[in-house]
Amino acid sequence: MAKEIEHKFLLANEDWRTAVERTVQYKQGYLSSQPTSSIRVRITDQQAWLNIKSATVGTQRLEFEYDIPLQDAEDIISALCSKPLIEKTRYFITFDGKIWEIDEFAGENSGLIVAEIELAEEGETFSKPPWLGAEVTHDLRYYNNNLAISPYKNWPNK
Repeated sequence: MAKEIEHKFLLANEDWRTAVERTVQYKQGYLSSQPTSSIRVRITDQQAWLNIKSATVGTQRLEFEYDIPLQDAEDIISALCSKPLIEKTRYFITFDGKIWEIDEFAGENSGLIVAEIELAEEGETFSKPPWLGAEVTHDLRYYNNNLAISPYKNWPNK
């Protein structure tokens, strides 16, 4: 059983941009988003995955991910996924030995930037970079499956 242990944060400032090591463009769509789980298809320019994730709120969730053919993923996203799609650029930064992923959203979620760190075990400690803002791990609005249902541009209090 695969487990994801993750913390999500807002950004306090733009200083993180000078530390970016690489970027990846993502497009993803949801086939299902239920109170217990979500099923999505995610595409980069060269790869595609089917992802099944438990909807548990907090730092630890079940996650299963499988490679699928890129053309199949394009067809699934085009014909079967709910709209709007999640479009984002993911920036990778190493800080104090840990990889941080910063997602800058586009499209319907333009203006939203979220930093994430994945940990090996629950309770693992990590240093917080100076550009990190408030933690939003427990705020359902910031989960990608919820951003596909209630895009950031429609939030009354951002």
